[in-house]
Amino acid sequence: MKVEHRREDGELLGWIDIHEDGSCTAIDLLGRVSAAGDWDECENQLEAQGLSYLADLYALEVTPGLWVRVRIVEVNSTRVRVKEDDFGDATISTPIHDVPIPVDNRLVPYALAPGEVHSTSKPRSS
Repeated sequence: MKVEHRREDGELLGWIDIHEDGSCTAIDLLGRVSAAGDWDECENQLEAQGLSYLADLYALEVTPGLWVRVRIVEVNSTRVRVKEDDFGDATISTPIHDVPIPVDNRLVPYALAPGEVHSTSKPRSS
C-alpha cells in the first residue's frame, strides 16, 4: 500500500510503500525506490532528499547511444517531461521528451551518463 508523504507545507515529496512484512520503501517523484527500511527511515529519506533533484541537470538517451543534456520541466503521476537544455536562453526552442514513471535508465543524472552527452541546442555566440 502506497501512502503519500508531504512536506510540512503540503508539497508532495513522494510515497512510502508499506510491504506485507511491515518493511517500507520510499519512492520519489521520479518513481525511484529506496532500499527497504522502516517507516521512519523512509520518511527521513524523503525529507532529506526534498525536491532539489528536480532542478538538477540530467542526461536522456534519445536514441540508442545518443545522450542529450536535459532539464526536468514537469512531473506528474505518469510521466516526467524534460526539455533539451537551452543553456538559459529562453529564445531557443528545444525539443521536449516524455519519460514514463518510474524513470528507467534512459534518464540519468548528468554526472552518471554512461557516455558522451550532446545537446541539439547550442548557445548563441556573441
